[in-house]
Amino acid sequence: MNILKHLLLFTLCLIGTQTVAQEHEEHGSEDIPFHKVGVALTHVNISSGVKDAGSKWITLPGFSLDYDYVFSKKWSVGLHTDIIIEKFAVKENLDSDEEIIERSYPIAPAVMLGRRLGHHTILLGAGAEFEKEETLFLNRFTYEYGIEISEKWEVGLSFSYDLRWNAYDSYILGIVLCRKL
Repeated sequence: MNILKHLLLFTLCLIGTQTVAQEHEEHGSEDIPFHKVGVALTHVNISSGVKDAGSKWITLPGFSLDYDYVFSKKWSVGLHTDIIIEKFAVKENLDSDEEIIERSYPIAPAVMLGRRLGHHTILLGAGAEFEKEETLFLNRFTYEYGIEISEKWEVGLSFSYDLRWNAYDSYILGIVLCRKL
């Protein structure tokens, strides 16, 4: 229950930031605000994977569905959802007896706050990884590099680090295609 309170507080802070930013928006920026949607093909890398009765790095296929509301030239808020399309097992990072966790096609949405610096974007957020056995709270840190290929389309590379509380960590590499709406 404590995790839900923190997630709700974080979401309310993001909404408050969006409201303040809209009040101070400059006139003459006809492209702001706008919506942006993206899809990414990803590889999820986990150091504490379990395969063939041993612990080793595992790489899993996945994809990401991203939505961003860009409310100023430098700031955005959005929902980034990572989906792993394979079953896997991992060892808990913080547990001394190294319990094995089975995961089946987890879906991990996170509310993200982004700061754009030219072609670079830094995103920080919080969310949860949902799976039929157990839900895990996570924090996500993302770096994206994007290049506009037309007025409405952008292609880029992304690197994310997911820190799942009291479970396992992963990093994600992806190729992203985005469209401004």
